Amino acid sequence: MTKRKDENKAGSDAKTIANALNILGSKKKSNVISRLLPFMGPAFIASVAYVDPGNFATNIQGGAQFGYLLIWVIVASNLMAMLLQTLAAKLGLVTGMNLAEHCREQFSKPVSLAMWLLMEIVAMSTDLAEFLGAALGFQLLFGIPLLLGAVLTGIATMLILGLERFGFRRLEAVISSMVGLIALCYLLETFIVRPDFMMVMRHTFVPRLAGAESVVLASGILGATVMPHAIFLHSALMQGRIVVRDKARLRSLYRFEIVDVAVAMGVASCVNAAMLIMAAATFYSTGHTAVATIEEAYRTLQPLLGSAARWIFGLSLLLSGLSSSTVGTGAGQVIMQGFIQKHIPIWLRRLLTMAPSLLVIGYGLDPTRTLVLSQVVLSFGLPFAVIPLVIFTSRRDIMGELVNLRITTVAASLTAALIVALNLYLIFKTLSG
Repeated sequence: MTKRKDENKAGSDAKTIANALNILGSKKKSNVISRLLPFMGPAFIASVAYVDPGNFATNIQGGAQFGYLLIWVIVASNLMAMLLQTLAAKLGLVTGMNLAEHCREQFSKPVSLAMWLLMEIVAMSTDLAEFLGAALGFQLLFGIPLLLGAVLTGIATMLILGLERFGFRRLEAVISSMVGLIALCYLLETFIVRPDFMMVMRHTFVPRLAGAESVVLASGILGATVMPHAIFLHSALMQGRIVVRDKARLRSLYRFEIVDVAVAMGVASCVNAAMLIMAAATFYSTGHTAVATIEEAYRTLQPLLGSAARWIFGLSLLLSGLSSSTVGTGAGQVIMQGFIQKHIPIWLRRLLTMAPSLLVIGYGLDPTRTLVLSQVVLSFGLPFAVIPLVIFTSRRDIMGELVNLRITTVAASLTAALIVALNLYLIFKTLSG
């Protein structure tokens, strides 16, 4: 994988790497934005997993049923995700190996094989949600049947993934632009719905729940936020992107990557909060608390807010599905290559991961219900990404001088324990009806 990336480092990639190395090796003060730009990108690709169609389903349901109550859950979830994505970036940056490769090296072959199979199921479940979301976006916006929308999604994601042959920078630029457009859509939605900003501020900083159902939804929001495949992918995106061996420059590079994570995950957090705020201000405040599906939300927006809000919502869903499906396919490649050192053509993986979505559409299953169930499958895989990540980044023999500080390890361990506990609760409640 590293060899292939090295061969593709031409044009904008070579310029990006040269600028980054010059900045790391220079003490001259320059414009903050120009200093940051060469290092921005990997976290934005990973952040797509945090604004995928699964988030639409949980955030809309949370806002419609409980108003602004669960905004603090989104903020807390994204802070946890920010910490985990920073550790994932550091692992790939310092060691030159991604999380899946470390699992293969550190664990026995049977354990590694079992983890690979589980992560493949998780990756396919993730792709199912993202693929369905994009197909649903095509249907809602243009009246295209779900099956044809699924085919269009497959073609579009293949075209976007094809940009990788021209180097990492073009793919980063396209995905980052799509994240930016999703954020813009929800900025416009926020202006249209005119939420109660005092209530928004209150529930951002004051944690509160209202009964067992709110706990289930809070767990669902967390499950839809912290994605295992994004952790594996982010560690892979950092290996070989900008390579430095000098300890001082490595620390400086790591600080730049922290900024990349903070900005990208900050944008993702704002988008998720805006989804819930839109649902709270539009549905909860008008008594439409039963709105629980993406299709219902889309249909209800027009009579309440006009066609502009409906189109903006549909466009953001389509962009979310296309970008996250593209990233999910790339993550699947990283997982297979890391765990078992095998590689299949990207078009073949795209066809294989399309199959469950086509079956769901062919059988006429409810898309939103399928999205929710896919989040439950993700919950099974989370511990097998989060716990090894915390273990590896806490070991000095692996991380050297950039090993986690004790307080970082404690915070990451508590985060892992909370994620595992809440997702077990979500699984139990979902399977028990």
